[in-house]
Amino acid sequence: MTSAQRSRLDDGAVSPPSVDLAALRRVTVVVVTHHSAHCVPALATHLAAFPHVVVVDNASDDKTPALVRKALPQAQVLKLKRNLGYGAANNRALDRVSTPYALLLNPDCVVDASAVSLLVATADACPAAAIVAPQLMDDRGRPQMNYGWPRWCWTSHGAGAQGLTGVGYACAAAWLLRVDAHHWRFDESFFLYYEDEDLCARVFKTGYQVLIQPEARAVHANRGSVKGRSVVGAEWRRGYHHSRSKIRFLARHVSRRTALGVRQRALWSGGVELLLRLLTVQPRLIARSAGRWLGMWHATP
Repeated sequence: MTSAQRSRLDDGAVSPPSVDLAALRRVTVVVVTHHSAHCVPALATHLAAFPHVVVVDNASDDKTPALVRKALPQAQVLKLKRNLGYGAANNRALDRVSTPYALLLNPDCVVDASAVSLLVATADACPAAAIVAPQLMDDRGRPQMNYGWPRWCWTSHGAGAQGLTGVGYACAAAWLLRVDAHHWRFDESFFLYYEDEDLCARVFKTGYQVLIQPEARAVHANRGSVKGRSVVGAEWRRGYHHSRSKIRFLARHVSRRTALGVRQRALWSGGVELLLRLLTVQPRLIARSAGRWLGMWHATP
């Protein structure tokens, strides 16, 4: 890093550029879809200026791939025959990326080209950064806490980042990932949830950086990516995969003993929660609790 670059970072931010078309040509946008047809119009509007887009569809049955081909004619569309999970689908896309950077973007997340230009400028100024993430905002303009310290070291608390900040992990709803010889990829044993935190942990432990650039912002409609035929089924799957992935992550990055302890306590508390949920006669809550409990039962640290 040059002294001029270091001075810019020490000031707390890189000067925000407007839309830099040359920067956008150095980025491939990667989107993983699954029953995400409702997200396509907004994605098409915000990604129109990006020449390189790869969309991997995890076996949707709502015509998502066809809608993407029509709305984003520049996009490569890879339609998978079965749902491989979030990390695995991203890996299939990353294998096709030939630009220096990949912008991983959830279908329910939109980011302006100017914000991506700023992420690229930040990454260019920080060659040790494997990941640069924007500040996520909800649809009311309120910041989401999409980053934190490595959870095996410290407990995160306090206000959000006011300037360019190194963190332990950042939510992969929007990431600028450096594509280089380090070949950063998701661990496909995480089907859903914690795969982004696992990759951040590996980046962190290798001595590279995960950065938050709060001057770049993306709007994230949390849990808005998927609209399948069964809301109850979707809630069950979320709960199931979240529990299994949590135990796998703890066993890998904290300790097997910690993971076993969390699993044991969660089975007891989750069983009580499920019984109480049954009294509410609310199918979505029951499905979520049942999925969490069964996920814990099947989890193997």
